[in-house]
Amino acid sequence: MATTPSRAPTPKSLILNLLLAAHGAPLSASDAVNSASLFGIRENSVRVALVRLSATGMIQSCGRGAYVLGPQAASMAEDLSRWRHAEERLCEWSGAWLMVSTAGLGRSDRGPLRQRERALALLGFRAVSEQLYLRPDNFAGHAAAARERLHKLGLDAQAPVFVATELDDDLDRRARHLWHGSALSQGYARTRAKLDAWLATSHQLDTETAARESYLLGNDAIRQLVFDPLLPEPLVDVAARQEFHRAVVAFDAAGQGVWRMLLPSLRTASTEPAVPA
Repeated sequence: MATTPSRAPTPKSLILNLLLAAHGAPLSASDAVNSASLFGIRENSVRVALVRLSATGMIQSCGRGAYVLGPQAASMAEDLSRWRHAEERLCEWSGAWLMVSTAGLGRSDRGPLRQRERALALLGFRAVSEQLYLRPDNFAGHAAAARERLHKLGLDAQAPVFVATELDDDLDRRARHLWHGSALSQGYARTRAKLDAWLATSHQLDTETAARESYLLGNDAIRQLVFDPLLPEPLVDVAARQEFHRAVVAFDAAGQGVWRMLLPSLRTASTEPAVPA
């Protein structure tokens, strides 16, 4: 069997994941507490997290001891769900590059700076110089689509997003080596093997063990997909990534089935795929 990852969820991430999996159905506080106990999280920590999430609008009460996602979580849920359709948003690479310039943007305010860096990382941009980021232009919709999503994720509105072609040989060579393509390709195969191995033996596990292990393995795999730069050939093995993507979708569906058996809150929820954060 694959080794279970050691990184346990925080109370906040676990609650949000369960609510995302519920697809609008209420999650009871008791189910949240029982779920957290699988990871050694104390009841008090869960109840503190529920209060804090409610105060920020990430969740909202829908009855005594029951919660649904709040208005502040809508954009998060939408963005996280994009991993399922990532391959559909790609096109053939012509050799052109998407560019983002951060020249003239402030760096003293840590909040906007973190948002900017996260937005660029989520779309696979890397710094080719101190204030210039790039990635292959293999997004369907090209600069317009990248610009829209980057700004939605928190990139400064005044940051130029554009396509560059005919880079000089030295810059093009440096750009192609900004990512460790072989490591990414090996990572696809390695994680896929872990997921397949778990699925092959999961019928031997009790429900609580299966729930805990599927959460940890699935959460790590989906995070790997969410932050994947979605590079084209020849920078990575695209076929390996596509097989990895299909394996994660299948594993997530199996994990949802386990959690629906465990939690009364999820038994009435839609079977639409869940989206771990």
